[in-house]
Amino acid sequence: MERKEGIVLSAAIGLVVYTLALIVLGPLVSSALTGSKTVSNTGSVNAVGVGVYLEKTCTTSVSEIKWGFMYPGSSADKTVYIRNEGNTAATLSMAKSNWVPSSASQFMTLNWNYTTGQTLNANEVIPVKFTLSVSSSITGITNFSFDITITASG
Repeated sequence: MERKEGIVLSAAIGLVVYTLALIVLGPLVSSALTGSKTVSNTGSVNAVGVGVYLEKTCTTSVSEIKWGFMYPGSSADKTVYIRNEGNTAATLSMAKSNWVPSSASQFMTLNWNYTTGQTLNANEVIPVKFTLSVSSSITGITNFSFDITITASG
């Protein structure tokens, strides 16, 4: 019987030692089985922007074009300088909105001499001439306003 008790006691001691080893050494063993590595990242994000200026040196930003007095059947030209302020090549598009009065859009036409699809490289500046034409049949409009939105797409 002594031998049986000795085996049971040895097994119990072994189990206690094993359990204590897991409690004490478990985190060390676990951390040895995992690892990590931090990888730095650098790069560029394509930013497409556009600026509109009064002069080729792009010093004075344009926020408004004053057309002055317009007469039925007349047209007027205004030249601005557009710069691609992004870091990638882009093409331009133009939209007109917020006509006041809204009927003005039926009697006035705004065009530009920008060639559709023409690519502007980053920081490239081009002169663009806007031409506003007033229909000879315009009536009832003494003042007008509208917005021009120029969008660069890359």
